[in-house]
Amino acid sequence: MRIKRDHEGIQEGDLTPMIDMTFQLIAFFMVLINFSQADQNAKVQLPESTLAKPPEAPLEFPITLHLMKEGSVIIGGQEVAINNIAPLLMKEASVLALKNKTPSDATVIIRADGRTATGKVQELIKICQENRFDRFALRAKEDVGN
Repeated sequence: MRIKRDHEGIQEGDLTPMIDMTFQLIAFFMVLINFSQADQNAKVQLPESTLAKPPEAPLEFPITLHLMKEGSVIIGGQEVAINNIAPLLMKEASVLALKNKTPSDATVIIRADGRTATGKVQELIKICQENRFDRFALRAKEDVGN
């Protein structure tokens, strides 16, 4: 009795699952990149500094405040006058309380426009301190200097 062989021609594996996984990874990283840019605002032109450097580690509880050149503040996509920021900071403090954390556990990231008066940055820091936030990080563009 003769056995029939099925090895005629080239055998190919099914690459469909690998292609599906590749598209899922691409979609995942696109979403991840969008979340990392969510704390940035194109309206704010950061000042340049030769001392600016990226943070060593990601912050555990960041709160990003965008200080516009006119003096208004953007927090969570909402633009308010600098003297009306306190209720929004209290709301952030209540969110931290739900996580059993205090405002001093959070880091307030201030992205101030380079054309903003220094006094406005100081005023914003003072308002944050009045609401028990005491850790701050100021953002600037790295000036590589040729």
